[in-house]
Amino acid sequence: MVTEARQSRSEEISQRERRYLLMMGIRIACFIVTVVLFVNHAGWFTLIPAAGAIALPYFAVVVANARRETGGASGFHAYQPRLPERYTPPGDANGQPSAGQPGTGQPSTGQPGAGQPGADWPGTTKPGAASDDDPGSGR
Repeated sequence: MVTEARQSRSEEISQRERRYLLMMGIRIACFIVTVVLFVNHAGWFTLIPAAGAIALPYFAVVVANARRETGGASGFHAYQPRLPERYTPPGDANGQPSAGQPGTGQPSTGQPGAGQPGADWPGTTKPGAASDDDPGSGR
């Protein structure tokens, strides 16, 4: 088929009827072969076409009632909504805001050590730096 358009209803019914009639023709042939083998005392070989003659009507009905779906292997497509991506605030991978971001309580000065607790507040020192209160600072 060139397009994905479905067959017309009449064409679909005609095709299903042909499939059913073909399978029923095979069933009649199996039945005739069964009778011939039975008359000629073929023994267990008689059961092979007899099984076909017995089982084919079921399969013929199932195949004839099956409709062909277009557009995919299964014909079923689960609903997948097209939603925008979830908002994640800027920060680390865990979604926690980084230093200097709103909500952290830490100022951002753009200098090294910014964002460390107490590093930018008056009267505090950065870790490792000497202070006036430190007796070993030498001041």
